[in-house]
Amino acid sequence: METFRSEWFPQVSWARMQSNRSDSRAGVLRGLHYHFKQVDYWCVTSGRIRVGLFDLRRSSPTYLQSAVIDLGGENQLGVFIPVGVAHGFAAHTDCTLLYIVNNYYDGADEFGVAWDDPQVNIDWGLTAPKLSARDQANPRLAEISAAQLPA
Repeated sequence: METFRSEWFPQVSWARMQSNRSDSRAGVLRGLHYHFKQVDYWCVTSGRIRVGLFDLRRSSPTYLQSAVIDLGGENQLGVFIPVGVAHGFAAHTDCTLLYIVNNYYDGADEFGVAWDDPQVNIDWGLTAPKLSARDQANPRLAEISAAQLPA
């Protein structure tokens, strides 16, 4: 299976490309995270996840809209996540996620939104997700200033 080709995304520079791996147990929820300087491309190599997306880009026609995509198992797709789209995933089984980013890791470019914010309204398909302390501390959208959101 071919999982990534830079030609698929001609609008993005991959000069500072970095590839990462995330292993999660069933029931773990990661996110929501967003960046100002980084796009992500996700591909599940084992297990099944539900990806949650929420558009924070004020200039986007899908501003403040959410979407979910189930990946893995029978659905062997990849997902491209643009700058300014908050993203996370719920592990429905033990899973391995490979993700490619177009910039080296920069903790100053890591922002978050609460996974359970009613304004975001994402159905993660989990009843009692396990979250990191960092993700538990993510603010609600109403608590984020306009300066902390993408244009």
